[in-house]
Amino acid sequence: MIKKIIGLMFIAVSALAVDFYFFLNKPLGLDAETVYDFAPGTSVSALARDLESRGIISNRMYFSVWARLTGSAREFKAGEYSLGPGLTTLQLFSLMQKGKVQLYSLTLVEGLNFKQMMKLVNQSPYLNHHLQEMKGEAIMQRIGHPGEHPEGMFFPDTYRFPKGMSDIDLLKLAYREMQRRLDKSWQQRNDKLPLKTAYEALILASIVEKESAIPEERALIAGVFINRLRKGMRLQTDPTVIYGLGDKYKGDIRFRHLRTDTPYNTYTRKGLPPTPIAMPGQGALDAVSHPDTTPYIYFVAMSDKSGRHIFSTNLKDHESAVDVHQRKRKKKAHQ
Repeated sequence: MIKKIIGLMFIAVSALAVDFYFFLNKPLGLDAETVYDFAPGTSVSALARDLESRGIISNRMYFSVWARLTGSAREFKAGEYSLGPGLTTLQLFSLMQKGKVQLYSLTLVEGLNFKQMMKLVNQSPYLNHHLQEMKGEAIMQRIGHPGEHPEGMFFPDTYRFPKGMSDIDLLKLAYREMQRRLDKSWQQRNDKLPLKTAYEALILASIVEKESAIPEERALIAGVFINRLRKGMRLQTDPTVIYGLGDKYKGDIRFRHLRTDTPYNTYTRKGLPPTPIAMPGQGALDAVSHPDTTPYIYFVAMSDKSGRHIFSTNLKDHESAVDVHQRKRKKKAHQ
């Protein structure tokens, strides 16, 4: 009788072990790619219950037992997980232990100013927002850099992050990336540039970013500005004037704007503006640290909308180029 009981127990345990094995190694109950949101603070039993109710796993008790037996319950990381057909329960455990969550992206574009950048950040539905009602000064305080002007301090790039990441952490990441790249660019700069600090290089890079529509002209445009700084000439660059006008700029720069003095008007003031005017990318940083050696001190945009410029070594040739290309632009505007 005892042998019979032992035999039945062995069969039962064996059947349970086989069932448990198949539970762990068979594909989950998914017919298509599914995004599962594992909320922070969810207990293992609540997680197992929810997975079972959604038809993702077949046995919540097995799930909970395995999580506790292996200690993996303590290692689970909250977040959104992409679960595909063919994924097994063991693989699901591995995903949640390693925190391989679904990532979302946000692209901060070169040439955007701080206000435009924050509009993109604030519109992201995947970030946890804390900064939406704050101004630049308060935002810099929140990310740990009080007293710094925010303009140009964040590197333009595509950032990937899990759902629920805070906008504070994203800006900290973009700030650190700009500092890393700026420091490297400054350390590797050409000798005898008329720039005293890495911050001055950042300011000039932001101007180059706004003035250069095509990558191959960046170093040449940087070379023109370097020449003008060396000669003590005003930079006379429209993007700084536009930045200084702020909300008063309505999309069309006029002669009166060039004569309206602001700290950013490089037609009325010598040297660099007090801060960057936009986010420069790596190409602009490189152009300023390694500008072309060139005789040019003037340039004007061509009228063909190619983004290219006509460069000149003297005022007479420059005025001739301005006359030709501005006349063509005005003619096209009235056609």
